[in-house]
Amino acid sequence: MADTDHCCSTQLIDGDGEFNVVGLDNFMRTTKFSNCGLSYAVVAIMGPQSSGKSTLLNHLFQTNFREMDAYRGRSQTTKGIWIAHCVGIEPFTIAMDLEGTDGRERGEDDTTFEKQSALFALAIADIVLINMWCHDIGREQAANKPLLKTVFQVMMRLFSPRKTTLLFVIRDKTKTPLEYLEPILREDIQKIWNVVNKPAAHKDTPLSEFFNVEVTALSSYEEKEELFKEQVAQLRQRFFNSIYPGGLAGDRRGVVPASGFSFSAQQIWRVIKENKDLDLPAHKVMVATVRCEEIANEKFCRLSSDEDWLALEEAVQSGSVSGFGRRLSSILETYFSEYDSEATYFDEDVRNAKRKHLESKALDLVHPAYLNLLGHLRFKALENFKSRLEQMLKEGEGFAASGRACTESCMHEFDQGCADAAIKQANWDASKVREKLQRNIDAHILSVRDAKLSELVARYEEKLRQLLCEPVESLFDAAGRDTWASIRKLLRRETETAVLEFSTAITSFELDQPTIESMLQGLRDYARNLVVKKAREEAGKVLILMKDRFSTVFSHDNELMPRVWTGKEDIKTITKDARAASLRLLAVMAAIRLDEKPDKIENIILSSLMEGTVTSPDPLASSTWEEVPPENTLITPVQCKSLWRQFKSETEYTVTQAISAQEAYKRSNNWLPPPWAIVAMVVLGFNEFMLLLRNPLYLMFLFVAFLLSKAMWVQMDVPGQFQHGTLAGLISISSRFLPTVMNLLKRLAEEAQGHRTPESPTQQQSSVAFQSFRNQSQLNPTSSIAQSSVSSNVSVSDSSVEYSSPNLMQRRSTKVQEAELSQ
Repeated sequence: MADTDHCCSTQLIDGDGEFNVVGLDNFMRTTKFSNCGLSYAVVAIMGPQSSGKSTLLNHLFQTNFREMDAYRGRSQTTKGIWIAHCVGIEPFTIAMDLEGTDGRERGEDDTTFEKQSALFALAIADIVLINMWCHDIGREQAANKPLLKTVFQVMMRLFSPRKTTLLFVIRDKTKTPLEYLEPILREDIQKIWNVVNKPAAHKDTPLSEFFNVEVTALSSYEEKEELFKEQVAQLRQRFFNSIYPGGLAGDRRGVVPASGFSFSAQQIWRVIKENKDLDLPAHKVMVATVRCEEIANEKFCRLSSDEDWLALEEAVQSGSVSGFGRRLSSILETYFSEYDSEATYFDEDVRNAKRKHLESKALDLVHPAYLNLLGHLRFKALENFKSRLEQMLKEGEGFAASGRACTESCMHEFDQGCADAAIKQANWDASKVREKLQRNIDAHILSVRDAKLSELVARYEEKLRQLLCEPVESLFDAAGRDTWASIRKLLRRETETAVLEFSTAITSFELDQPTIESMLQGLRDYARNLVVKKAREEAGKVLILMKDRFSTVFSHDNELMPRVWTGKEDIKTITKDARAASLRLLAVMAAIRLDEKPDKIENIILSSLMEGTVTSPDPLASSTWEEVPPENTLITPVQCKSLWRQFKSETEYTVTQAISAQEAYKRSNNWLPPPWAIVAMVVLGFNEFMLLLRNPLYLMFLFVAFLLSKAMWVQMDVPGQFQHGTLAGLISISSRFLPTVMNLLKRLAEEAQGHRTPESPTQQQSSVAFQSFRNQSQLNPTSSIAQSSVSSNVSVSDSSVEYSSPNLMQRRSTKVQEAELSQ
């Protein structure tokens, strides 16, 4: 950097050909050149060394390039290539001062840098000033001819070059008018163009295809300084608006935007240094590619760290965000607009391609947040659906109608959320998330529907269980010929009632007809299976039921009063009737009869087991019943035969005890001797009878003895003692005789004295217990039989009798017993 004033002159390339990248970047930043876009021009100046190039630029553009000090001799002043901002020129113009040609410092043969700098100027500059002496015009060995040859030769190395303006500045003009000098100069230029070697493609191309040639003349600065300054001021006016139509600048097809000028200049110089042909169109695309990518990357980085975007992204992580699409669109549009503004002057195809790439990266960056938002919207819509559906069902709305209404409202809310989340920079498709929400809603509807239907089914199954189990069990307890008919009637009535109510209950679900029929059939099957299960349970304890039925019929009369075995009962007939009742119960429990199909099970069982009818083959020697499917068989014929044998063996003792009780009752109530004994006693005791009649004292003595004996008889309960056996009775009487006599004497003495001593509690309890035992023995002599055969305890309540045994705990209603025995 030479100075720090407003023109900001900077050495772009030093004398050794090193490009000053830092200096150029500083120049662009200081002068704000990067913001100019395509609105700028570059003016370069070439010419022999010490021809006043820097002086001309300083006066023309108000720059401060270093000038030669004439008092110190003529020598090289500018080394390499310098640039500076042309102060006061619009549009923004850069002046480029090139090292002079034909300098002694580099020698006569070192023209490499001369050609490189000339090519660099032609590739970058819009206007090239050719500084030349007036006295060289028309001379064959003029100093400007090598320079022009150099310019034309390097021009051929530009692939598809742009049209550049060559402004020839004639210095130290003489009195010869310019209109005479210009044709001579143009003729000299054309001759040089003709002799320059050109590629075959441009062999016949005229000079005007490559250059706009302009000529101007300036007076001597040293001799006519004021006139020189006046002429320079006039020339300066031509550089205003130079890039607009009619201006000095030529074709600007290869111009790169100002923001890419630094990179473009670096790459052009690198290619020139490598001695390669310079493809300006390709170079333009390359610069556009690099710069657009740099701009895009810079915008993407700023977007990634944008506070608004980060806040929005964080908010989306925790829940849905209102206005997401609008806010995100604004953020994206900001950076896309900045890209468009900065890359607007670069190659259109490259610019558009890089913008698409930037859009793709930016959308990839924000798309996860969009998906998160859709996830929140889907979750919120699903939760709203669940709560609304539950609320509507609580209010008693129909299930299907509630499901449709909630689905429609929640999907509408989701669609509105998606519309709010959409951004104008992308056409993101939310259909997959919407389809997932729809699947979630459908799955929840199906789940709730199944739960509600299961609840309904369970409720009606429980209702059927309550309506069927206990009545069916009661019917089996009172099993008779009409048991299965009653069960069928009960099953049909309760099932149809439940099915009708269930059909009404599921109407709001709007199920298809096959599903409804399937559910109704399932309810019917459940009721039937309930009866079948109860039948199998009862069949499992059929032996206990048979013994219970036998005991009921055998031990009670037709009025259901306990039977007292007085000797008048026909035990054989009673036993037969009780066994027949038990066999009829067995026949009822042998098979399931829910299909109203007739069978011969009862006849077969009664004829084979009760009547003992022998046929060949034995109908009970089988594992199935005739006309009864195996699945409806509860007790096989073989099992019936086995149960009958066990039943008979376990009830035989009851019959035996009843017979023994009957005989004991007869003995206990028959104290008179046989008639022949009475006759013998009358005949043989006639004399003694007459003796008693003749002597009343004997009769009185006998009467007193009778009373004492009767009292002793009653006190010692002689009949009761002998009921347990003769030997036991004798031992008991002998042990009780003396205490009884003493008690009688004591009572007689007390009666004689006029008062009576109350009995002790022990005596009272003994007397009461003994009397109770005697009375019970007389009333129910078969109670001990039932206890030994069935091993059951009996407790009596107001309305029922409860039997408990090792295998059964069952409560029977008295009314059921009455109904059973009345058949």
